[in-house]
Parts: sequence; structure tokens; C-alpha cells
Amino acid sequence: MTTKPSDRLKVTFLGTGTSIGVPVITCDCPVCISADQRDKRMRTSIMLEIKGLTFVIDCGPDFRHQMLRKNVMNLDAVIFTHEHRDHIAGLDDVRAFNYVLNKKIDIYGTPRVMEAIRIEFPYIFSESRYFGAPQLTIHPIDDQPFTIMGIEFIPIQVMHEKLPVTGFRVGDFTYITDASYISGPELMKIKGSRVIVLNALRNSKHVSHFSVGEAVEILKELQPEKAFLTHLSHFVGLHEEVNKKLPDFIQLAWDGLELEV
Repeated sequence: MTTKPSDRLKVTFLGTGTSIGVPVITCDCPVCISADQRDKRMRTSIMLEIKGLTFVIDCGPDFRHQMLRKNVMNLDAVIFTHEHRDHIAGLDDVRAFNYVLNKKIDIYGTPRVMEAIRIEFPYIFSESRYFGAPQLTIHPIDDQPFTIMGIEFIPIQVMHEKLPVTGFRVGDFTYITDASYISGPELMKIKGSRVIVLNALRNSKHVSHFSVGEAVEILKELQPEKAFLTHLSHFVGLHEEVNKKLPDFIQLAWDGLELEV
């Protein structure tokens, strides 16, 4: 009997850490030496699976390890939130999917992000393309909804200090990372989501990221059924202890967490 691809969205947290990950090199704080696997965080990325399709939002330096750890066998597109290295540095490793699937990989992002990727990976786009370079098809996006193979993505414009970053809503699920400000009109695009993921770098205020307290206040305003905090540094604290202090509908995400929306 053939199993029909699910219409429900499966979300996998590939990485939930900040730009330097957790544990931090040379750090011996309680979080970095913790034996709890939920305290070990690769660079932030998620995978979305729906109707037999597989999408990844951001592919940072840990992308190869993340794909191997979750035994990912298909990739239909990579969607980028912004151009910082902890969100794009693993792009070269999509070439494994080129070889096995015998197809180019579609990538989506704003024109500014795509230009940064061209600068970061010039050998991918040179006229005399290197044989081993990834094969990509670029799809520029703006602030308008777009579809990938029939799946609608609604961009959410947020600010990472002065840098615009794009979050995404897919059905009842919204994903926001690297934000320090979300305007009223953009919050309205999020409102009504059953599940929201929002970044929370540390407990104290930060110039370019929400703190845990700031993220909690926004989520209380939006009132999803469930919410998860991501892009977490070791300054947040031990996973088990922090979760006990959060409102019932909010918890810290962890690498490998899977949920259906």
C-alpha cells in the first residue's frame, strides 16, 4: 500500500544555536560542559517537509553535518532569511544533492541576499564554472507571498538592528530568526499562527537580537498555541532550568526537535 505524502507540515529544527554555536570553543561554563544533548546547539536552521517536498530555511556552516545527522535524502529548495555567514556558509554542500538527485537546487532570497551569495561564492557563478561547484537556480523574492511547487510562503519583514531580515509564514507556522524589531503591520502577518518560532539570544538586552524576555512578551501578545525560542547562546542558561521558568505555551527549541503543524 502506497503512503500518500502528508498535507501536514513537519518542522525539524536542524540547529538552534547562535553564530558561534553551543558549546563555545574554549568555554567551560555550565551550559557548554552540560551533558544534556539539548544544550548542544549547531547554527540555526530548520527543515520543512510537506506533500513529499523538502525545504530548508538557511544553511550555515553546520549544514553538511545537519543533513547527515537527519539522513536527509531530498532537497527541493533553500530559502534564506539573510546573508550573514552563519546562515549561508554551508551552501557549497548542496552539491551532494545535485549529484544524487541529478537536478539544480532552487534558492530563494531577496536581491541583496543573492548578491551577497554571489560575492561569497564567486566560483559558483563564474562563466567558466568549476565542475564541482553547486548547481543552483536563483529566485529573487520581495515582501510579497510566493509559492514553491504549490506551497505558499509569506515573507515577514523584521529588523536585525539595521539589517532587514526575512521571516516566513507557511500555513499556521511562522519562523523568525535574527530579529530585534518587528513592526505592527508585520506582526499582523504573524497573528493567528498556531506555532511561532522566534529568536532569543540571551537574557540581557542585545542590540540586534531579542532577549528571552522580549521574545516572551511578543509571543504573549500573539498568543499562538505553541511557541519555540531559537538562535540561543550559552548565556540563556541550561535548557532544563530555563524551560521551567517559561510560560506553559513557550519552550526552548533544541537540535533535532520535530513537530507537526
